[in-house]
Amino acid sequence: SSGDGGAGGGAAAAAGAGEGSATAPPSRYEAQKRRDWNTFGQYLRNHRPPLTLPRCSGANVLEFLRYLDQFGKTKIHAPACPFFGIAHPPAPCACPLRQAWGSLDALIGRLRAAFEEHGGKPESNPFGARAVRLYLREVREMQAKARGIAYEKKKRKRPSSNNTGAANAGTSS
Repeated sequence: SSGDGGAGGGAAAAAGAGEGSATAPPSRYEAQKRRDWNTFGQYLRNHRPPLTLPRCSGANVLEFLRYLDQFGKTKIHAPACPFFGIAHPPAPCACPLRQAWGSLDALIGRLRAAFEEHGGKPESNPFGARAVRLYLREVREMQAKARGIAYEKKKRKRPSSNNTGAANAGTSS
């Protein structure tokens, strides 16, 4: 019977989260977004000269992303590396570890949302600046070439043909 109580508590906690309940823990996304926002705030405070959020630009966001590269865990081969373009190299090399494109893309998404939640106006959001979008595209393309991986848009999964009646009963296309 202890399993029933756990399931009920989870459902109650999930229901309470939508009502602004202070007792429900934040989702993983919300917790990560708060950590990212705090990290960016720390970066602004440590910046020389110190930066305030209203004075922050897309250029400062790019500087932050480049700063984060030093903590990356993804091997990105340089064009001169013999393993450039090979997805699974046969031996180690001296190429740097960088932040993976997907991690940077997700980080920018969370910071973009956090900026607006903290009172920033969407039109002045430095995380949505054109320079940031172009930088992310450039990183994605460079990393795809370096690792021999083609990034493709994820395809939406279609229900299997034998379940079409039941699977699509509640959806509209």
